[in-house]
Amino acid sequence: MTIASTRWCVLIPCLNEEAAIQSVVASVLALGAPVIVVDDGSDDRTAAIVAALPVTLLRHAVRLGKGEALRDGFREALRQGYDAVLTMDGDGQHLASDIPRIVAAAARYPGHIVIGARLLDRAQQPRGRRRANAIADWGISWACAQPIADTQSGQRWYPRAALDLVELPAENFVFEAAMLIAASREKRLGVVSVPIASRYHGQFRLSHFKPVSDVARITLYTIGRVIHYGRIVASYRRSRAAPLVVGDGD
Repeated sequence: MTIASTRWCVLIPCLNEEAAIQSVVASVLALGAPVIVVDDGSDDRTAAIVAALPVTLLRHAVRLGKGEALRDGFREALRQGYDAVLTMDGDGQHLASDIPRIVAAAARYPGHIVIGARLLDRAQQPRGRRRANAIADWGISWACAQPIADTQSGQRWYPRAALDLVELPAENFVFEAAMLIAASREKRLGVVSVPIASRYHGQFRLSHFKPVSDVARITLYTIGRVIHYGRIVASYRRSRAAPLVVGDGD
């Protein structure tokens, strides 16, 4: 299946994003991409704002976590017959203008997850968050048995084979790590990264990601997966290679 014949949509999980969600969704719609928004029990105007836009809106009555928001979005995308899903956050840190580059990389590298990796302007990242991301990258790459440039970025292209993993038993932010690991080890998918900017300064709300507790959960899950798949030393060696990063000139 070529990218021209691939039906894909953009999935935006969100929680209390009334300040940014309209501009985020509108910027994606301006590209002509269909959009699914999953509101994870917001108690502000997020759902009302999205409901007025020409998108598919799913709502959780209570907060179930980002993992369940993504899972429900993937289920809806499959129900609607999409072959791939591009995820992005609803707080404005991911830009729709990066989507064409991610889609182009997906066309060039079929059978890969494509990550919008925050490799540009990295000085904007708070020091604690940068360290937490580095730890996660190190461990998750090991569990995947392949190097990944930014395992914590939520802007990702998931091909159809990855969507088959929608029922993985993992919750909250662990779910995204679980998808990478299972796609790498069970679906034999590669991972390619497209550099995007790190955006932390400006009118962004505080992140829902907790660097200590969420990294601890991801780490425990990752250790379990490393042990589960075995060949621990060989997997580690493969994960220490240079990650596949595709720039505009490549």
